[in-house]
Order: sequence, then structure tokens, then C-alpha cells
Amino acid sequence: MLSANLPGVAHGRDHGAREGVLTHEMARLDSALSPLIGSAAKHLRDARGVITVGDLLRFLPTRYLSYDSDATQLHEGEFVVLIGTVVTAVTRRMTSRRGSMLTAVLSDGHQEIDMTFFNSRAHENKLHPGVRVIAGGQVGRYNRRWQLAHPGYTLLDDAATAALPGLYPVYPSVPKLHNWNLVQALGLVLGALDEIPDPLPQHLRERHGLPDVGTTLRMLHRPESRAQVALARDRLRYEEALVLQVVLAQRRAKRAQEEAALHVPGGGPLLAAFDDRLSFSLTDGQVAVCDEIQADLAGPAPMNRLLQGEVGAGKTVVALRAMLSTVDAGAQAALLAPTEVLAAQHHRSISALLGDLGESGYLGGSDLGTRIALLTGSQGSAQRRRALADVVSGDAGIVIGTHALLQEQVAFYNLGMVVIDEQHRFGVEQRDSLRGKAHSAPHVLVMTATPIPRTIAMTVFGDMETSTLSELPGGRSGISTFVVDEHRPGWLARTWARLGEECRTGRQAYVVCPRIGPGSGGEEGVDADLFADDPTDPDAGAARPEMMGVLQTYEELISDPSLTGLRIAVLHGKLPADDKDAVMRDFAHGRIDILVATTVIEVGVDVGNATMMIVRDADRFGISQLHQLRGRVGRGEHAGLCLLTTRAGPGAAAERLAAVAATTDGFELAQLDVRQRREGDVLGARQSGGRGRLQFLSLLHDEEVIATARVDAGELVAKDPSMGRHPLLAAAIETWLQPEQAEFLEKG
Repeated sequence: MLSANLPGVAHGRDHGAREGVLTHEMARLDSALSPLIGSAAKHLRDARGVITVGDLLRFLPTRYLSYDSDATQLHEGEFVVLIGTVVTAVTRRMTSRRGSMLTAVLSDGHQEIDMTFFNSRAHENKLHPGVRVIAGGQVGRYNRRWQLAHPGYTLLDDAATAALPGLYPVYPSVPKLHNWNLVQALGLVLGALDEIPDPLPQHLRERHGLPDVGTTLRMLHRPESRAQVALARDRLRYEEALVLQVVLAQRRAKRAQEEAALHVPGGGPLLAAFDDRLSFSLTDGQVAVCDEIQADLAGPAPMNRLLQGEVGAGKTVVALRAMLSTVDAGAQAALLAPTEVLAAQHHRSISALLGDLGESGYLGGSDLGTRIALLTGSQGSAQRRRALADVVSGDAGIVIGTHALLQEQVAFYNLGMVVIDEQHRFGVEQRDSLRGKAHSAPHVLVMTATPIPRTIAMTVFGDMETSTLSELPGGRSGISTFVVDEHRPGWLARTWARLGEECRTGRQAYVVCPRIGPGSGGEEGVDADLFADDPTDPDAGAARPEMMGVLQTYEELISDPSLTGLRIAVLHGKLPADDKDAVMRDFAHGRIDILVATTVIEVGVDVGNATMMIVRDADRFGISQLHQLRGRVGRGEHAGLCLLTTRAGPGAAAERLAAVAATTDGFELAQLDVRQRREGDVLGARQSGGRGRLQFLSLLHDEEVIATARVDAGELVAKDPSMGRHPLLAAAIETWLQPEQAEFLEKG
């Protein structure tokens, strides 16, 4: 990231004090370009939104070419820049059309190349034997000779040649401006610069051997070597990492000063009773994470922890133990889920785990227990009134719900802990709204079943402590995944036959579709067609078949002879809430053999007897989403089978599916998912118009830079929490944290 404190242009060098120079330079940041570079300013503004001097300095080259390019190493179709001397220049009339063409033979000292112009008038008085030029264009072949057809060029005299940098920077294209015009424009601006305000503290630059910002800009725009370019980019990667990590360190420091809504010294009678009744043993990983959470709950500051884990790693039990500790301490815990299906599933599974411990006040309920309230948007009025009464009275120690929990009329008796499931489905305001229902800062536990690479965890969730569950509970038999190419004769029919075979053994299956029916679009929260508009995807722009829907697939299955007699039902987000609950209840109790559904079953749905999943048009889903979906099967004693059907041909989509089929390691797939999605989208740049996209820092490859910046940021904030001693860094942070940029930093 180039800081907003990049300079303007100094129109005088008479500032006696360094502070005066810096103040003057900062004030010139918004200087207009036209007085410096003339008409080129209009083209830059119209094509690239480059308006000020600071904008131009942030308009960086995309690549660099060497001036001593060997013409013997040319490749047809590539863009080249050559410096050479015109050997001959011949003008001749064209026979097929009016006018004359000019062919100037350019020698770069290695080989000759023809520069051809089909309108000679503008060039024949410039290009004559003996002149030196810098020429750029696309290489072609004509009559067995290398040719540049109508290339851009600039005449060079000895002084201009001596002033050339060692590498030629190639900028993003600007209509009506040749690349050389951009090189000249940047040269004018750089030549007028005075001392440049630098957001990086000097001691950190010296510690890591990084250049100051002025040197960095010159290395980028007028480099003498590729080593200089690499060093300049190192500086900018570190600057981006430091700005982000300072923001996160400030947030951690601020939270450390808050007083938690309650202190939970340790397990009480309710948690002890729950542990005694557990029918299974916690894994070593679950025990370790429970200990980490318990230590947070006992501390003076509110917990702010991210719990990530593989699909089926047992996050819900860990979260439930933390909620029971909160209830033991006399407060309430709220669990926010993104969909009604998932909220209802949590309510069923937690009620089953607690038994009479979740039925306080009811006949047969335990005296040690509490109540569990469920709040969703589609509840009936009577059911909703009962739930609201239990919440406001404190009778319900555990409150589970969807966005309905955020409504103004939902009031808690004493909210002490917030659990957010599948955090990426919620916006900042929604999460803050729930936290705001507590009398003082509640403990916060954020859960995700999408494994997060360490570099992203340090950057996006760097203000949170992170716990990871990678060990699966015992008794899981694993999942086998295969790709089914529907173009192959008989493969889809065999898929349905295999589905029938599985269900006739007494087991159950899911068939997942990317949409409900024709014209319905994708299900809420679906990643379907995620890559359709990705210009980096070779499949982008290709004609793609219409996505298969739940209703269409249901009709196909009930008419398939191999599935005759099997009980088939549908589930999607537009069904009434009671119908959805009834379908899930029937499926959980084995009264449905095949559930044809959208991605409403993506997370949280736990039916141990479900052993097979078929994902239709699997190429329309993201990698992590496919990993999440298949995690719904193989959760019991029988092995799981996942079949990914596709009608896509060879290409990026096929590679994605092959990667999912090749491994069940969620962290490995998460790395691939970030590479495929592009890092800016992971950070939320797509939602913020792209302005938050990292320019230089790679969240996949720059782990060492991020880790170093995290340490440095911690030191800075410990000594200077408000960055009052580092005003330029503070200004860079303020620019970065525009309201629309803050989303990705608020994911916790």
C-alpha cells in the first residue's frame, strides 16, 4: 500500500527547516497534474482516475523490460521495447491502397528489426539513418523478418539516453498515451519532489534494511536494476503489513482495557453435571481448546477468540461447555446462526446433549439446569412470545437464534457471552448489535468450519486469539470423494443407481443443488457460479449450461426406476419454517431416505446415518463450500461417499473439483481456495469496491513479513497506543480505515 502521505510537488527549495519541507510536501499531495504534465493529465484522469500528484505516484508499473533486449530472443506476439539505431529508412507507395508506407530498419546491436508504418507522412522526416530511438510494440513476422507494425517510438539524443534508467517500466495502458509519455510524466514529477514524508518509522526501516519512501518510489518508477524493484516491493509489502497489524494491535489493546461483563472463575454445577453425562470422551484437542476458553472467561478482559476447526471436529460441544460456564456464573449466552435450518439444528442438538439439564422449570427438568430458547424470524406469535419472555426473565440461559436475535424487542436479562457461528455470514453491524445487548462487554467466541490459513488468521483475524480443532472425534470412518463427468455415457444413471443401493441398506443421502428451481437463482449464502466473472479463470465467458435445481432434480429422482420405493423429500430456504423443521426432523429420525436440498444443509446439520452426498453442478461451488457440504456425511460409524457431478469441460473448474476429490485436508484446500478466489475477495475488497485490495502483500506467500510486522506493531502500540509519536503512520492508518475499508478488519 502506498500511504496517503505521499508527497505533492515542491515549487521551491527555500524551506529552512525539515519540518517545513515535510508540511509543504504533505499539503501538495492533492496538487493537480495538469500544470506539470499538460494534456497527458486529462487522459490519465479519464482512463485511470489519476487526478493528483499522489495518484500518479501510486500508478505503478506492472512489469519492467531491459533496454539491452537481445533481438535474437524475440518471440512472436510478445510486447518488446528496444533501443537501437535506424540503419535504413525506405518510403514506397502502396499498390493496394492510397498513400505511402515507411519501413525503417532498426538495429539494437544484435539483430535488425523492421519498423513498418502504413502512413509515412508523420515519420519520414524523423526516422532517417543514424538516429537513435526507443521503440515499443508487438513483435510479428513478415517475409521471414521480425517486424514491429506501427510501433510507438521516441527519438533519443545523447542527453536523453544518458538519463534513461536501467530498466524500462511498463505501465497499465492509457488510451492516447504511449508508455514513453508515462515514463516522461513520472520523470517530471520525481524530478520535482522534495523530501517525502514517510509513514514508516526510521528505526523500523533501519532494522529491516528498507529504503525510505522517496527512494522506494524512484526504485519503482526509474529502476536501475531488478534488485532495486525487488527491494522497493519488499518495502511496500512490509508497509502494508505494518499498517494492518498496528490497527489490529490497537484493537487488542483497547479490548484489554475493557472490563468483561462477568468473570467466570471455573466450571460450576451445571457444567459438571453435563460433563458427567457425556456419552463420549472429548478429544485431546477439544480439552486443550476448552482450557484456553476457560482461561479467557476467568480473565478481567472480555474474551475475543476465533475457534476454527475441520468439519465435524466438535466445535459445538466446545462452545456449549463455554455457554454452560457462563450460565453457572449467573449470566446468559446467545448463539447466533446464519440460517433458520442451522439455528434449529443447533437447538435440537444442544437440547439432545443437555437432556433434562435444558428443561429447567418443566416437568422432569433438572434443578441444576436451565432453559434453551429458540428465536427465528418465521416463528408463530405464541411461540415467539414464550421465547422472548424466557429471554428477558433470564429463565433461558442459552438463547439460539438467527438475525431475529438482533431485533430491538429482544432484550436479555444478563447477556454475558456471544457465540457467532459461521462468522463470514454476518456483517459488522449485525455482530455489534448483538454485543450491544449486553450491559457491559460480553465474551465473544466466533466459530468457523472453514479452515483459515495462518497468514489470513494473523491479518484478517489478528485482533483475536485463535484456537484450532484439527483432530476429528473417534468413530468417524472418513469420506471418499469422486468426480462424475455427466458427459460420459451412463455415468449419471450409474450415480442414481449407486444412490439407490446406498439407501436400500438402511442409510440416508443428500442430493445438493445450486438453486431451488428455474429462475430462482442461488440459495441464500450459496457460492454458486462464484467464478463465472473471474477474468483469471480460463472458463470465464464460456457458455455454461443452466444450473440444476432442487425441484427439477426431485422430479428426476422420483421417476428413476432405480429409486422406486425410496422416500424422497425437498428442503430449501423458501419453504415455511414449520415445513423446514418437519423435513429436517423426519430426516434426522430416518423417515426420509433422500433429501434433495440447497446449501441450507451446508453447516451444522448432523445426521449420523447419512452416508452419501451427491452435489449437482459441483463446478458452480467454491472449494471450501464443497468441503463443508461433504462434511455432512460420514459422521457416524459408516464411511461417507461424496460424488461431485459436473457438466463443465476441462479447465479451472475441473481442476478445482479434482483438488477437492484428492484430499480431505481442509487447511490444504483453504490455501487453494484463497489462491483461486484471489486474496482481495477474501479480505472483502469485492464488497468495498476494490479499494481495500492489497497491492503488494500476499496472504499466501508473505507469512514471514506478516509475522514480523505483527511483532513490530505490538512494540509500537505498547509504547504509543494512539500513534501520537508517529503521526505519519497514524495518517496512513486513518486513510486505510475508511468506513468501507473496515469490514474485513471487523470480521471478529
